[in-house]
Amino acid sequence: MLYYALVFFIVAIIAAALGFGGIAAGAASIAKVLFFIFLVIFLVTLIMGVVRR
Repeated sequence: MLYYALVFFIVAIIAAALGFGGIAAGAASIAKVLFFIFLVIFLVTLIMGVVRR
């Protein structure tokens, strides 16, 4: 999931450099959502790993 967030972030940077504002904003928002979902899943698994021990 972090891979897809990075891919959308790179697409947003390239689109912004080429002047496609709408596509860049859409790709950046998708990258942000995917990153936060990854972060939540990572924290949940980290806490579950600590609780199990």
